[in-house]
Amino acid sequence: MSRIQRIIKIASIALRYRLDTFFKHDAIPAAIRIPLLPLRLLPAPKQSRGERLRLALIALGPIFIKFGQMLSTRRDLLADDLIDELAKLQDQVPPFSEQQAIAIIEQALGQPVAELFASFDSRPLASASIAQVHTATLPSGEEVVVKVVRPGIDKIIKQDTRLMLGLAKLIQKYSTDGRRLRPVEVVEDYQHTIFDELDLQREAANTSQLRRNFLNSGKLYVPEVYWDYTRNNILTMERIHGIPVTDVAALKAQSTNLKVLAERGVEIFFTQVFRDSFFHADMHPGNVFVSRKHPQQPEYIGIDCAIIGSLNDFDQYYLARNLLAIFQRDYRSVAKLHVECGWVPPETRVNDFEAAIRSVCEPIFEKPLGEISFGQVLLNLFRTARRFDMEVQPSLVLLQKTMLNIEGLGRELYPELDLWATAKPFLEQWLKDRYSPGGLFKRLRQDWPDLIEQLPKVPQALLSGLEQSQQLTELCQQQGQQLNALQLQLKQQRRNKRLGNAALILLAAAAVTASPSLSQHMQAMPPSSWLLLFVGALLWLRH
Repeated sequence: MSRIQRIIKIASIALRYRLDTFFKHDAIPAAIRIPLLPLRLLPAPKQSRGERLRLALIALGPIFIKFGQMLSTRRDLLADDLIDELAKLQDQVPPFSEQQAIAIIEQALGQPVAELFASFDSRPLASASIAQVHTATLPSGEEVVVKVVRPGIDKIIKQDTRLMLGLAKLIQKYSTDGRRLRPVEVVEDYQHTIFDELDLQREAANTSQLRRNFLNSGKLYVPEVYWDYTRNNILTMERIHGIPVTDVAALKAQSTNLKVLAERGVEIFFTQVFRDSFFHADMHPGNVFVSRKHPQQPEYIGIDCAIIGSLNDFDQYYLARNLLAIFQRDYRSVAKLHVECGWVPPETRVNDFEAAIRSVCEPIFEKPLGEISFGQVLLNLFRTARRFDMEVQPSLVLLQKTMLNIEGLGRELYPELDLWATAKPFLEQWLKDRYSPGGLFKRLRQDWPDLIEQLPKVPQALLSGLEQSQQLTELCQQQGQQLNALQLQLKQQRRNKRLGNAALILLAAAAVTASPSLSQHMQAMPPSSWLLLFVGALLWLRH
């Protein structure tokens, strides 16, 4: 489909679902508004605006569906009614042909499928926007799944994201909420994310790292990647057999301890964020399963590691302190921490920021702790901080999204879940371990190779510093001498000026004496005039 045809299709779908009603009529450019005038005569749509947006994205195709899924995680940008509808979007995309899938595999791996696998099911197990999955068996007997990127999807993504970017610029220019929603930034972030998902070798590396982080933990199992059968458009990994985490009936049927399962989800999340700084950022229910083994000590199974988040040491530390301060209702510390870590501009008035945080958080904390949404608190904090020009980093947005997913999942499994009761001890222990002598020594040991590498450069750096210090001292001395000379010169000029003034007065007095008429006139002057003349002369001399 050509670019013009695609634009016409987008316009027709937008009109069918009356997406023009999302904007104030007067804000739409005249060139677009005038042709839309007849639409205002039509009856108002029966569906809600959220439902119309969801149906429009489905009609526009897989890339727009994926974009809607991404938007459904941005509660900091969109209204709740839109988010709730977008959350219903599913990747129900028709599969591409079996022959195409086989051709892509054989071209990528350089052998016929019959030689690569002991068995291969050409019927896809699942099909999504970016790829589809087939089951197979390796010659060594391991059951695997083979993920194959859709043919030509990169061209479709480029075309559709360019159109999205154009629409985003129009929305930002003409919508009253355009600046607040930052649509151009959202689309650019989406471009980055979706092109990352196209690289299955990157996803394989993420999967291997996450598996290594939780190997033999008993809390999270991540499938093994088979690298000999993996390329940038092919991913082959261990096939898992678990219960979908949303199938509560099946979990109860095998006597799964749902309280432990919900609490372990929280522990896994905080371990990924603070211990590893490497967290699965796409933990929607379709990517989470529960092992059928050990139902009283249940183990999660995580798949689809295309989107991974991480925090640097700086953000980890400030995030942990912020979360503890929030739940202790120490809003001043929260405000000061935001300024200290640079999340808000340094000129931010701490008192004003503290008052804004208090007004948002206090109503939430009137509820029992078990009913408080941890993710919602973080979301409200970010929304408040945006009013003070906070620029939320993509890593923090991923963190917020993942926390909301984990919390929602935990409460679905065990409605009485008190997320704070699980998180607080973890955060306190993390801060204690990090800044204990043992924690400091551990980090010193990790950084020791870098320190050793820099050690030979230290003497030269010290000498350079001493030379710079000596040069600065000499420069200061020279400037001091020049300043003293200038002061002496000014002093001499003032002295010469006073001497000149005195000479002028003496000359004036001699002139008065030499002139009899002027002398008689001055003798007739009253004493007050003499006094004024005398004072004026003194002031002149002083000047």
